[in-house]
Amino acid sequence: MSATIRTVGEGYGEHEDAIARYREEGEARAMALGNRGPVRFNADGSLHEKIVEAYWRCGFYIFEGVLGDEELAELAREVDDLIERAPVKPGSQVDKFGRPSPQVGHKHGGFSLVRPLSDPIGGTDGNNGRHPAKMIEPDAPDDAPEYVLQVIGGSLQFSDAALRTYGHPALLGVAAAINGEDFSPFNEVIFIKQPGLGGSVAWHQDGTTHWETEKFHKGSHGFNFMAQVHGCNAANGLWVVPGSHLSQADIRSMCEAAGSDRLPEAVPMICAPGDVGMCNRQAVHGSFANTSSDLRVTINFGFHPRASVVGARGNGIHARGSQHIIYDEERVQKRSEILGIAIAARRERFPVETSFSYKPHIDAGLSFEWNDGARERLFDYNQLDLGI
Repeated sequence: MSATIRTVGEGYGEHEDAIARYREEGEARAMALGNRGPVRFNADGSLHEKIVEAYWRCGFYIFEGVLGDEELAELAREVDDLIERAPVKPGSQVDKFGRPSPQVGHKHGGFSLVRPLSDPIGGTDGNNGRHPAKMIEPDAPDDAPEYVLQVIGGSLQFSDAALRTYGHPALLGVAAAINGEDFSPFNEVIFIKQPGLGGSVAWHQDGTTHWETEKFHKGSHGFNFMAQVHGCNAANGLWVVPGSHLSQADIRSMCEAAGSDRLPEAVPMICAPGDVGMCNRQAVHGSFANTSSDLRVTINFGFHPRASVVGARGNGIHARGSQHIIYDEERVQKRSEILGIAIAARRERFPVETSFSYKPHIDAGLSFEWNDGARERLFDYNQLDLGI
């Protein structure tokens, strides 16, 4: 990283002035892209062509007003409880009240904590080195805790509300339109940006597997849905470089050319509560330390084209040991069962909705119910995550 990029308090007042302008200009660019609106399908069930065009042009899209007030209230209540029950530091088994954390007994995933306003992975070899440039790290407040919760992995086993959102019929309809009717699951997390404390996520592209293969195309690494419980803005939200999903980027050089962590072409995702962002996993994206007073809670879940997964080697990021595994149809089918459980759980909670029909389950004659047995099947389900 260029020496002109400062970290940890050095010249941060100057940075705050600059980033205030950057946020304002970025928001204006974002709102001019024409890539936002409600989920719309044509009479034949296909995704509206204006959505498809804008998504592939920009590499992301904002679906407005997807989640209703009742669903948002349930998500907020359960996430607030999980924040309260988070371990106090990495490796801890108890929360701040001395109670066992919900992740106790789980083998993988669970609660991930970072130091306040830090960038723990930028400029390191973590996540296969896909975060090559470090973000600016503001000084934390004097009364800040040692660690704050940032990610809850394998989130569907910890939140029934998140499980039901995962089975949302309109969003799954979008997934089928973009990735094909046989689309494959990826992984699910809850991302939390604590107000005045949340750490940054350095610029990166998610995809690691297909850049140099014959399977590479503009959507070969799939996408993530990012459902916003409280909304997000230029200060606490994700930033994306429009159009950057079409090729592998030299992120280090991009940051060096910018002279800071503020990539000039990037734009923020601006969302109201209940909006859902869809971001191509190949797009350059990241987020700054949350120095604002606004909490961001993102219910994050992704999907891949099935053809990108079957026969691919795991990347080792999203499921422990997967770098030694070639994904086959059996693993994809097993991981997809969670989608059937989510659809059943949502059908029970919202019976007036028309449930989504997942073609691979229909073709295989599979049916699912939401009961105690289904809940048991959720335990450590994320060990089968399909990272590419």
